[in-house]
Amino acid sequence: MDVTMRRSFRCFLMVNAALMLTACTPFDLAYTGIASQRHSGHPAPHPGDVSNPGDTSHAGSAPRSGRDSGSGDAPARPQFPTLHPGDEGALVEKVQSRLDRLGFKAGPPGSEYGPALRMAVWAFQKANGLPAVDRVDPPTWQALSHPERVRPLVPSGGSVRVEIDLRRQLLTAWKDGRPALITHISTGTGKPYCKNGHCGVAVTPAGDFRAWWRTAGWTSGPLGDQFYTVYFNGGIGFHGSERVPRHPASHGCIRVPLHNARPLFDMIQTGHQVYVRRPA
Repeated sequence: MDVTMRRSFRCFLMVNAALMLTACTPFDLAYTGIASQRHSGHPAPHPGDVSNPGDTSHAGSAPRSGRDSGSGDAPARPQFPTLHPGDEGALVEKVQSRLDRLGFKAGPPGSEYGPALRMAVWAFQKANGLPAVDRVDPPTWQALSHPERVRPLVPSGGSVRVEIDLRRQLLTAWKDGRPALITHISTGTGKPYCKNGHCGVAVTPAGDFRAWWRTAGWTSGPLGDQFYTVYFNGGIGFHGSERVPRHPASHGCIRVPLHNARPLFDMIQTGHQVYVRRPA
């Protein structure tokens, strides 16, 4: 076996060992050390690794002098690579699996950081007091290891209900006292509009409501196309949409990512409670 083949075989063993370690260790300790295929820079440091975020000259490396102001020979903390949309691999699968278990559904299982996972990450970040950003960064890794408890907006609500948080742009569907599905949403802009001869103010009113009408599949109306709609306040409802940005953008309805529209439709039946709130 020549030198090139020996090196290739050694790399193969290292990668497989790293993947096995990721699968077997607790989530907050898992680390592959394998750079993203698209973003192949240095992995992002674990929170607290670098005292000055602007100085990464010796992040993740041993001190040159062999001493570290009181740290002795303590091993470095594990580092987690920052993931971005478009990245692929075992670590992306692990993030998706973790989010699914926490109720932040990210669509069918897969190894790519695609649109569904992107919006599931937004929802998780907002629920944990983080800015919704297009990356799984060190603060997000930390929150995935130690997530905030999802607290109900209406603790006395029905066992099956929907709670809509206008401030954080989050929808939580509760079932048997547990958050079964938590998703990013986009609600009314609060601005006047005129479209196809229909004019009004794009407001999603707060209040206590009940689901009263449901339409399966795609439907079309004067204000656009909707996917699996559940109406709860006249013509206002929550439905799947191809456009669910990180800001309020609708005419009053609650836009939901397409992959979460059918599960919500199946869970929320006519008569179930829908609470819309704008917490302080």
